[in-house]
Amino acid sequence: MSKPPENTREISALVEIVAALRGENGCPWDKEQTHESLAPFAIEETFELVEAIEQGSAEGLKEELGDCLFQVVLHSQLAQEENKFSLSDVIESISQKMVRRHPHVFSDVKVQDSSEVIKNWQQIKAQEKDASKKKSSPLETPKGLPALMEAQKIGHKTKNLGFDWQEASQVFAKVKEEVSEVEDALHNFSENSSSENLEALSKEIGDALFSLAQLARHLKLDSEKSLRTTNHRFRSRFSEMLTHTNKDLEQFKNLSPEEKEALWEKAKKIHR
Repeated sequence: MSKPPENTREISALVEIVAALRGENGCPWDKEQTHESLAPFAIEETFELVEAIEQGSAEGLKEELGDCLFQVVLHSQLAQEENKFSLSDVIESISQKMVRRHPHVFSDVKVQDSSEVIKNWQQIKAQEKDASKKKSSPLETPKGLPALMEAQKIGHKTKNLGFDWQEASQVFAKVKEEVSEVEDALHNFSENSSSENLEALSKEIGDALFSLAQLARHLKLDSEKSLRTTNHRFRSRFSEMLTHTNKDLEQFKNLSPEEKEALWEKAKKIHR
C-alpha cells in the first residue's frame, strides 16, 4: 500500500500520486492506460472545463482545472516510463514557447493592440514550423476539434488569406442558398433512398452547417457555444414538459402530437 503525500498543495504531490497509480502496486485501470486510450478523456475533461466556465462556478472551475491537470501529469508519467520526456520537459517546452511568442513582453518588440499580437503570434508559429520542416495545410486545425468549432477556425484562416465574405448579410444569403439545397436534396430522399441520395443529403446539411458557422464568425459569435446553449435550453424545456405531464416516460411517449406540442409551448414560456 502506498502512502499518500502529506502536502497535497504542491504539483510534486500530484506527480507522486500519479506515479503510485502507475506503480507496481498501483491501480489496475491506471496501469492499463496508454496515450491513445486516454485521448477521449482529454477531450471530455476539456468540455467539462468549458461548461464550468460557462456556469460561472468557481468551485466547478477549480475541480475541472484539476481534472485537466491530472491528464497532463498522467500523460507525462507515461512518456517518462517510455524514456521520452518528463513533466519538467513539458513545463520547460511551454515556458520557452510562451516567451518566444510574446516578444512584446519579454523583448523590445512594440505592438499597438491584441490584433497585432495575434498577427505576430501566427508569424512566429509559421517560422517555428519552417524551422522544424513540418509541412502543413494553411487551413490545418487540431484533429480533435468539434466540427462547428473547426468550421469557424477554418473561416478565420481563409479570412486572413483574403478569401471571405465582406459582411454578414452576404453570409446569410449563402446560408439561405445552402438551406434551399438541403430542401432540394430532401425531395429526393426517403427511407428507402439509395446511398447516393443519402450522401447527397448529408453533404448539403454539412454545407448549411458550415455556412451557419461562418455567419456566427462574422457576427463575432461562437457557433459551438451557441449550439451548446441551445442544447441546454432544449434539455431544460423537455424536463419541464415531463414535469407538467406528471407521467412516466412510457406514458409520455403515448401522448398525442398535439398534447406534446401544447406541453412544449408551455415549457418555452418558462424557459426562454
